[in-house]
Amino acid sequence: MEYKLSLNLIINLKDSDLMIKSYEKAGKIVSEIREEAIKLIEDGLPIIDLVNFVEYKIIEKGGFPAFPCNVSINEITAHYTSPPGDENIIHAGDIVKLDLGAHVNGYIADSAVSILVNGYQELGEKNYSEELAEKNLKMIEASKEGLSNAISTIRAGVELEKIGSVVEQTIKDHGFLPVANLTGHSMDQWILHSGLSVPSISEKNGHKLEEGDVLAIEPFATDGIGYVTDMAHSYIFRFLRDRPLRVMHAQKVLNHIKKEYNILPFAQRWLIDGFDENRLNSSMRMLIKSRIVYPYHVLREKSGSWVSQAEHTVIVEPDGCQIITE
Repeated sequence: MEYKLSLNLIINLKDSDLMIKSYEKAGKIVSEIREEAIKLIEDGLPIIDLVNFVEYKIIEKGGFPAFPCNVSINEITAHYTSPPGDENIIHAGDIVKLDLGAHVNGYIADSAVSILVNGYQELGEKNYSEELAEKNLKMIEASKEGLSNAISTIRAGVELEKIGSVVEQTIKDHGFLPVANLTGHSMDQWILHSGLSVPSISEKNGHKLEEGDVLAIEPFATDGIGYVTDMAHSYIFRFLRDRPLRVMHAQKVLNHIKKEYNILPFAQRWLIDGFDENRLNSSMRMLIKSRIVYPYHVLREKSGSWVSQAEHTVIVEPDGCQIITE
């Protein structure tokens, strides 16, 4: 008996092949640049130099930034990227959380790593003790092992609550707490957070993973209370919806955002080459106030304690998962 593929099935197979190849290419780009960027992190490095390096390298390697490169330091937990003219620098002894993402054809790979910046040995016992260094290194290992153990549980049919329980237990076994109100997330084409939240704590969640789910697993560990809170500043934004605008400049800014970034997050510093900075600031305020653009507030550990992070992107398979950012 002869079997023939329908046109729709042929198209679906081609689309599936493109999707997997795009995810794998994005993952390879992120993995390579993450390792290159780690080597640059040192005392005195301007944060803006690090984020520019990462974002330009992503384009150079054939992808596009899926979101602005995050460089969150010490108690700053997430969503910090350089604003225009950022003068902040990295210091010896800092815990630097480098979070980067690339997309190819809208398919996203997302990864993060924590680094204890070298040079703290020269700061002296008064400014940076061996005990503090040891604690911070253990904290970094806690989030890293939490990620590894979480990934080892992932396969089709596993309930999300099992992943959270494994992460929490692992981090607590190291003497730290997971950050309870930050989660991993599912991703889809052009969508960085596509609906599923992957917990880092034990909580009732019976949702079962399905083959083909794409997840960013990202445990955070801290010696604080394990919660983050919003800070006043926002340097990362995302287009939400169209609404009528009477101000022509704000409409031009919005048209540019929709054309260049779709619904993926973007940084205001990405816009300054094409727009007058003062008028851009005014237009962005208008877009945010009108709820056309969503601002991601910088997040800080609520008690002011330091935080570490580790993250990989995985594709769920029947008997495990493929780590595309390893």
